[in-house]
Amino acid sequence: MTDVLPAGSLAGKVALVTGSSRGIGADTVRYFAEAGADVVINFRNKAPRAEKLASQLRELGVRALVVGADLTDPASVASMFEQVEQEFGRLDILVLNASGGMESGMAEDYALTLNRDAQLNVLSAARPVLGEGSRVVFVTSHQAHFIRTTPTMPEYEPVALSKRAGEDALREHIPSLAEQGIGFTVVSGDMIEGTITATLLERANPGAISARREDAGRLYNVSEFAAEVAQAAVDPVPADNTRLVGDTGGFAAE
Repeated sequence: MTDVLPAGSLAGKVALVTGSSRGIGADTVRYFAEAGADVVINFRNKAPRAEKLASQLRELGVRALVVGADLTDPASVASMFEQVEQEFGRLDILVLNASGGMESGMAEDYALTLNRDAQLNVLSAARPVLGEGSRVVFVTSHQAHFIRTTPTMPEYEPVALSKRAGEDALREHIPSLAEQGIGFTVVSGDMIEGTITATLLERANPGAISARREDAGRLYNVSEFAAEVAQAAVDPVPADNTRLVGDTGGFAAE
């Protein structure tokens, strides 16, 4: 990984990334730490991985708090932000990265519970520690962001619909967030090479990733997309609160 944000540019700031023990979340939180931010690493069931990442980031001279939380459990989420307040007293950057819905053995409404309801609850629980000038970033996919106008593969459709429902529900809070001095940006990307979602999609629909890669010309990898997410937390908020990453060919605008 290379420096994305200037060294020291986030010194004195505190950033929390949900689902940051691996993948896009882990690389995003690393970029924040490399820029000097103290960070909160959130995980659901990957404690050793989260602790290993925290140890690496502390070597950069920043503080790293590791908090296990099931985002679908309001009490667990409330406890997470209590720990953030106790440790740091505030939060400057919140990245809503954790999502899911393709896991086996989950309840039928799990995707909507995680991708919409939990996202709203995390934002609500975070607001008391988010001060003026802070930022919230919601991470999604083109397949979800454009689902109303561009069909996606059947295997992903329930997740796409739930992610779009989450985005829509969060967008309703933009005016009140703005009144509180909090910026909000949606970061939408095409399929990302090397993610769990891409692996599950390829397993369910062999050839899906290579077909999309051919259509798009190329797909971002995890660290490249994470860099865009991290940058979105510091760049000016776009007029439409949306940062599109990668090719959007084949996706029809609403």
